[in-house]
Amino acid sequence: MEKITKPVSGYSMILLIFVLFIFALISSSHLALIVISVLSAATFPGFFIVEPNKSMVLLLFGEYKGSVKANGFYWVIPFMTKKKISLRVRNFENKPVKVNDKIGNPVMIGTIVVWQVEDTFKATFDVNDYENFVHLQSDAAIRKMAGLYPYDNFEAEEAEITLRSGVEEVNYSLEQEISERLHHAGIKVIEARISHLAYSSEIASAMLQRQQATAIVAARQKIVEGAVGMVEMALADLKLKEIVDFDNEKKAVMVSNLMVVLCSDKSASPVLNVGTLHQ
Repeated sequence: MEKITKPVSGYSMILLIFVLFIFALISSSHLALIVISVLSAATFPGFFIVEPNKSMVLLLFGEYKGSVKANGFYWVIPFMTKKKISLRVRNFENKPVKVNDKIGNPVMIGTIVVWQVEDTFKATFDVNDYENFVHLQSDAAIRKMAGLYPYDNFEAEEAEITLRSGVEEVNYSLEQEISERLHHAGIKVIEARISHLAYSSEIASAMLQRQQATAIVAARQKIVEGAVGMVEMALADLKLKEIVDFDNEKKAVMVSNLMVVLCSDKSASPVLNVGTLHQ
């Protein structure tokens, strides 16, 4: 597990070396000066700097000694191995990949994942390359998440959540799936969301035609419903105001003419009748 440590301050170590040099010069001992010079040179590899939002993992002969997360200038035993790991928030955008939705339709999904290293021990020792691990596991999570929902509800009318309409729910599901996978590498997922969603190219044209047909049918249905209501209202007003008295045959002719005019997708051309309704 991660162990936070704070080594000796580098400034204190430099001050100590300076004091020893002064002592050697005052004592006029050439041997002491040589020994201190050799020891000082040997201590230089132990100095290191930790920048803000970065950390240093320390190993001594293969044994984990801790991680330094506080920024500053430090010194450790020169034999220690030091590995720098960034704690900054990073993000990457997955290029759209072809996956299958719940009902088997091929779709293209692209995502954006925002993440950062939370546990330096796991990121260093539990996986081989934590950055590559993030990319691979995110891709696997996308494929699994896509298989849980249909693209839309054209073919799955009972589906309450779809990839296209349930944006918040789908993004939350994706974030949870990625977080669970990256927890083993000490990675914290801050945000994960879909950035691109479309049918795959081989079925995109057919699906577009289907959507257009569905939209046309829905529009025609609304037009017919409105036309029926208008005809009904017109007949009721004519009867109420006793403007004209229609028998069933005349009423059928009027209804037919009104429905043609109201439901047509083109402007009606008026016809002047100088005779009776039957001529």
